[in-house]
Amino acid sequence: MPELIVRPMRESEFDEWNEATRKVLAASQVAIGNWSSENAPELARKARRDLLPDGLATEGMLFLKGLRPDGTPVGAAWLGLTHPRGVPDCAFLYFIHVDEAHRETGYGRALLSAAEEAALSHGMKSLELNVFGFNAPAIHLYETSGYRVVTQQMRKSLGA
Repeated sequence: MPELIVRPMRESEFDEWNEATRKVLAASQVAIGNWSSENAPELARKARRDLLPDGLATEGMLFLKGLRPDGTPVGAAWLGLTHPRGVPDCAFLYFIHVDEAHRETGYGRALLSAAEEAALSHGMKSLELNVFGFNAPAIHLYETSGYRVVTQQMRKSLGA
């Protein structure tokens, strides 16, 4: 694994990160057919407002920034220390992202490991996440990092 420096995300980094990841959320929800492309931007903004009413300062949320030793940012992770469905002692990984230029170099695995360590340091006994079915590289990362499927949704288009 490459060396990765992980620190809390700074206020000066949050707005840009939040906007970029809201766009990823919107596009992903459109791609799987949950949201229309017209409604997706507003639905993504609402979802973030609901989860992060105080932005970076929202209680129970951790935002981690991953950097190479030379200070080059490579990605970020967002964890909730309270599981959205109330699973006891289980943190939830809402979002992990490695910048495209740094993918397939081990930084995703290093950032995931850092997120797991952060959860452990806050007394969590497990970490859960959701991954979109079309995201084969992420699924591979999670499977090879010891994650197992605990629930699965499936969909079939009917008609035309």
